[in-house]
Parts: sequence; C-alpha cells; structure tokens
Amino acid sequence: MRSGAKVAVVGGVFVLVAGGLGYGVYNVVLGGGEAGGTESASASSEVRTGPPSKSEIEETAKGFLKAWASGDAAAAALLTNNEDVAGPLLTGYSEAAHVTKAVITPGPAVGTKVPYTVKATVSYEGKTKPWSYASELTVVRGLTTGKALVDWQPTVIHPQLTEGASLKTGESSTAAIEAVDHNGKVLDKEKYPSLGPILDSLREKYGDSTGGSPGIETWIEPADTQLPDTTLLTLAKGKPGRLQTTLDAGAQAAAEKAVKQFSGASVVAVKPSTGSIRAVANNPATGFNAAMQGEQAPGSTMKIVTAAMLIEKGLASANSPIECPKDVMYQGNTFHNLKYFSLPDTDTFTTSFARSCNTAFIKKIDDVNDDAALAKEARDVFGIGLNWKTGVVSVDGSVPEASGGVAAAQYIGQGTVQMNALNMASITATARNGTFRQPVLVPRELDDRQLAVASRSLSQNVTRQLNDMMRATASWGTGKAAMSSVRGDKGAKTGSAEVDGQGTSNSWFTGFNNDLAAAAVVQSGGHGGDAAGPVVAAVLRAGS
Repeated sequence: MRSGAKVAVVGGVFVLVAGGLGYGVYNVVLGGGEAGGTESASASSEVRTGPPSKSEIEETAKGFLKAWASGDAAAAALLTNNEDVAGPLLTGYSEAAHVTKAVITPGPAVGTKVPYTVKATVSYEGKTKPWSYASELTVVRGLTTGKALVDWQPTVIHPQLTEGASLKTGESSTAAIEAVDHNGKVLDKEKYPSLGPILDSLREKYGDSTGGSPGIETWIEPADTQLPDTTLLTLAKGKPGRLQTTLDAGAQAAAEKAVKQFSGASVVAVKPSTGSIRAVANNPATGFNAAMQGEQAPGSTMKIVTAAMLIEKGLASANSPIECPKDVMYQGNTFHNLKYFSLPDTDTFTTSFARSCNTAFIKKIDDVNDDAALAKEARDVFGIGLNWKTGVVSVDGSVPEASGGVAAAQYIGQGTVQMNALNMASITATARNGTFRQPVLVPRELDDRQLAVASRSLSQNVTRQLNDMMRATASWGTGKAAMSSVRGDKGAKTGSAEVDGQGTSNSWFTGFNNDLAAAAVVQSGGHGGDAAGPVVAAVLRAGS
C-alpha cells in the first residue's frame, strides 16, 4: 500500500488507496459508508471559467474515485459532466460485471489527466478471480455550472470500453474456441495480440458449431450487436471447440513483431495459389482491425492494377519505352514525380514501374479513352468490391468510376481509391498467378459460404510482364533495400500516399516471395521502402 496508508475493510468493499494526489485514508463499504464528496467549484454564485486549477483537478478526481470506490454510483456520476450516461455504467460495475471488491490507486496528475490502477475481484456463482487494469480520467470545467467535473468517457470504467458498450459477467453467450493454424498450432491472443479481435469474431460466428461449451467470463458487450463481445477475464473455462484457420503461426509471429516498430502499422500475408490468409497484424493490436477493415489511398502500390490495365489494352509493355517527364498536366491538374525526377524517353515501362514514375502512368489516360477502365480492371480481374466473405468482417476495397483529375489521381493510387493491407496483398497475389482467389481466414467448407469470383483472369503474357516488373522493383528499383534480405523468387511495389492535413505520407509496400504475397501500410511512414517495406520483408522471410 502506497505512502503507508491504512484502510479498514468491512465486508465486500471497494477501496481507494492513497496515491500520488496525496489522498487521505478512507474507510469505505460497498453500498454504504462515507459519501463521495462534492464537486470542486467555487462556493460563490459566480460561474467560474477557464481551465480547472491543480487543486480543482485533485479535489474532483479525489471525490469521483472515492465515490466510485465506495460503490456509490450516484455520487460518482454527479461528479461527471454526463450524469445520465455515467450512472448506469458505474452501477453496472458491481451489478452486471459482478465486481465485489476493487482497490483503486491513483497516480500523480499530469495536467488535467489523472491515471489510476484498479485491482478488482470478480465473483459469479461461486467462481472468483482477481482482475487488474489501468485507466485514466480527465477533469474539465462544466459548461453551465463552471464546476470542475470528470469528463465522462466509457474508458473511465475500463480502457477498452466503447460508446454504448457495457461490462457483463456470467455464462458466455457462445462456446470458447481453440483456433489453430493450417498446421494445427494453437493461436491465442496472449501470444498473438493482433488476433484478439479476430479470434473474438471467429468465436462469435463459429463457436456454437465447433462442439465446445461456454464458460464463466467478464466481457465487453458492444452497442452494435453485429460486433463480437470482447472477453476481458475468464473465471471458469468452458470446453473449447477446435477451429481450423488458414493462418500460419510463423508468419503471424513475424508480423506481430514487425508492426511493433511503428505506432500505426498493419500487414497481411496471402497465399496466391489458394487465397489463404497466412498473417494479419496491427499496431495497436487491440480494437479496430485496420489490416482488414481499413480504407485508405494506397499510393503507387495501385500501379500494379494500372499497369495490368495498360498492358492488356496494348498501351504499354514491360520492355517498350515510355515517356516519364518530371511533371504532367491533365485537365487542369498538375502531377509530378518524387523530387521532380524524369527518365530518358528510351527507358522502358519496367524502369518507370520500378522507379515509380507517376507521370508515365498519367500520360496514358487519354489513350485509354475510358474513365471507368481502372474501376473495371480492379473489379473484373482483381476482385475489388465483390463482397468478399473471408470468415470475419473485412472491407474488399473500392475504385469508384471517376473522370478528369480524379481519374488521373486514381492511376497512381490517390483520389477516391480506398484499400487496406488485405486488399493490396490480394492484388499482389492475383498479379503473381494471374487469377483472383478470394482471401479466406477460415476454410469455405466450414460454413459453405459463397466466395467472390472475378469475371476473368490475366493472360499468361500479362502475368509474366507484371511479375518481371515487380522483380525489377525488388532487385534494383525502389524496393531493393527492403527486399535485399528476402531470398527466392521475389517482387515488390512501393507506394507513398498523401493524406490531407498530414505532414508525412503514409508508407505502403507490397511484395511476393515464391507462393506468398504480403502488403503493409505504416501511418505517416513516408516512402514505401523505408517503413512498410521492412515489415513486408519480415513476413515474407518467415511465411509459408
């Protein structure tokens, strides 16, 4: 116990421990005991303005945490700026989540924020288990009263709690699962944290069909009933049912490690010959599965699709020369290459692809003479927008029909093109073999779902040219440094996507190695080869 404070405990209790705010000692009893204190506002009738003072922050946090610790949800809710929403959640902490004891230890205030740790005990039908976590609150000034109040957010109760969600403890609604990779190796969220949301989704969808039985758990029940529950604590394990996935434990481990290098990164690996998803990783690892559900401009990695379209239409070929000026104007919009570089007119399309020349692609738009051509190529060959059924919630990319400058921007992966790491890994997998195979995370046979099918494949000639151009990018082009450690038959494409209001471009990279394709995006990572490239290379080295 910090600072030598002593707390008398009577019955089932919540206790506030003296911490960095210099709190006194309280004897508190769940459902009774001393009240939670008062809001720290001026005693005068004058409504105070401006940021709360240090003393107001300390007193408000003190009053709120003391009331919460004593189990007095009503008093704690009064000390927030949203009493109607805070009250039910605070009440549910003991009544619905069945927390019978909690020791709350606040730390020193950092500006208006007060961090704290909670060491709780959850009890349900004779099953009891300790539960620990950390969170924080923020003190603000009430808009109408001028009083210092806790700015109510669901994360005050628990850092993973979202708007409209609630904490529950009881028998789980679905049976537990034991997910295994394609070789039968067990996959769990402790060892592979990025799989947490995915395993929750798989359990929600397939738990009752795998032969398992429910356990006793504490979980977050989201407001959106289409989303899975998030298990926070297991009091008693049920019998897990075995669920086969297409993942590869080695590739997944490498992906988890690789994305941790950056504050915002996602990567996916796909097996071109089957469409099997071998790895999915995100940093941060919990919450939104950006690798499969994100929607962002993919930058020059999109040139794989544009190149396929131009070659199919006979407007370019890997070994034919193509113009690459430093900049080009199209319908009032100016496009330029990185640092305004240009290439000799005798250089081939492969060189422009490997060096990521924007203008070489945009200069061809008039020759295409069809504003919808890129959208058709993305859909009909690469399967983009065909309602993929991967086994969990995923977004299958979007290339809307466009015209003018927007259409030109799409040629280089900007404008209205929206992709995620899964989409770009799949595009690379399609380019690798010439045929789209819809990515899957669990075998189709598990639920006999209908997979998306593209209307046509690339010819062997076009497929060969795309592979050769990607090989050039990996061996001497913009992907050389990132792919230098990858052995075998390898290819790549780099990309950097400009985002409005963001000082540094997002880093994109996609590549293949033998029968594995992978793609990654790093937020504000800059050039594709600098940040996303090493992430992809790490997964390709480890995958199978």
